[in-house]
Amino acid sequence: MSTEDSGSYLSRLADHTEAVQLEMAGELMEHALEVLGDGEAEPNELRLLATDMAEALRDVRRVATSRGYRLPLTDTPACGSGDEGPWLPAEAFG
Repeated sequence: MSTEDSGSYLSRLADHTEAVQLEMAGELMEHALEVLGDGEAEPNELRLLATDMAEALRDVRRVATSRGYRLPLTDTPACGSGDEGPWLPAEAFG
C-alpha cells in the first residue's frame, strides 16, 4: 500500500491519525500547564505527566518527520550542513 496519492484511503487514514495525535498533544500541553501552575502537584502526578509528555513528543516528532518527507525537496539552507533530515519551509507550519 502506498500513500503517494493524497486522496487514497491509506493517505487519508494517516492524515486522520496525525491530526488525532496532534490534538491529543495540544490537550496534554494545556493539562501540563495547569498541573505545573498549581504548585501542589504530587511527585507521582508529575512523573505520570512527564511520561505522557514524552509519549506525545514522540508522536509529534513522528508526525513532523512524516510530513517533512512528503514535502517537495527544497534547497538546503546555506547555514545547514545538509544532513539534518528534511527541511521544512515556514509555510509548512501554517
